[in-house]
Amino acid sequence: MPDSPTIKRRQLSNELRRLRTAAGMTVEEAAERLEWSRARLGHIETGRRKKPLVTDVRALLDLYDVTDEREREAILGLARAARESGWWTRYEDVFTGRFPGFEAAARRISTFQPATIPGLLQTPSYIEAVTKATLLYDADDIQRVIDARQQRQAILTGQDRPEVWAVIDEAALLRLGDGEMMREQIQHLIDVAEDTSNSVTIQVLGIDAGLHAGVGGPFVLLDFDEGMNALVYIETDTDGLYLEESPEVERYRKLLLHIQVAAMNPPRSLAYLKDMLT
Repeated sequence: MPDSPTIKRRQLSNELRRLRTAAGMTVEEAAERLEWSRARLGHIETGRRKKPLVTDVRALLDLYDVTDEREREAILGLARAARESGWWTRYEDVFTGRFPGFEAAARRISTFQPATIPGLLQTPSYIEAVTKATLLYDADDIQRVIDARQQRQAILTGQDRPEVWAVIDEAALLRLGDGEMMREQIQHLIDVAEDTSNSVTIQVLGIDAGLHAGVGGPFVLLDFDEGMNALVYIETDTDGLYLEESPEVERYRKLLLHIQVAAMNPPRSLAYLKDMLT
């Protein structure tokens, strides 16, 4: 698994919750024993504190009576790794949440996009156009969005490249129009789909599929290596929602399967994309 500080922070949070539960304490009881606010401990346990203090983690280990030196050092090592900065922290004005860190560590990325091309597959001209359409950024900031998105896309060519399965609604493709941007974006999708050096699969969900399992909107399902639970990311206009409970994740896994069945198969999807350029 790529060494993502976001993932280390998530692992740390899981370990600290496990230890507190094993010690028979609630969040309120543990916070009171340490004379902390409930929010302080809650932020550590949920991973919201971006740079957890090693001294705070050590105090929690003492409170939970963790005496095994190897276990203590392993957890303190997670705390130190969680304090490091990923490349995406240079673009905190663009990325408002933790998604790039999770994405960078994923083994498999599955996404359904009904309105736009998935971010990992966007060309610079398309990124510029869709960023302008969101009305979230000034003209001077658009290049930073392009740079940040292209930095995200580097995971497709890196050593630990993930498997990517993208289902794109036909409507998102039709919204490209018929100009140079459309031709560039469609050609890029074709090139990626035909590139045998990556693990990217593209499907097109035709409008003629009618009502389908994805009518609720776009989502991304992230699967990690053993030891890390999958999660679902639902992007909002300014941030995002993370679903981590097993029933929630399995519901979206089922939705994804139904969407994939309703969509054109990969060879037919590739033929459809090529037809758009003729």
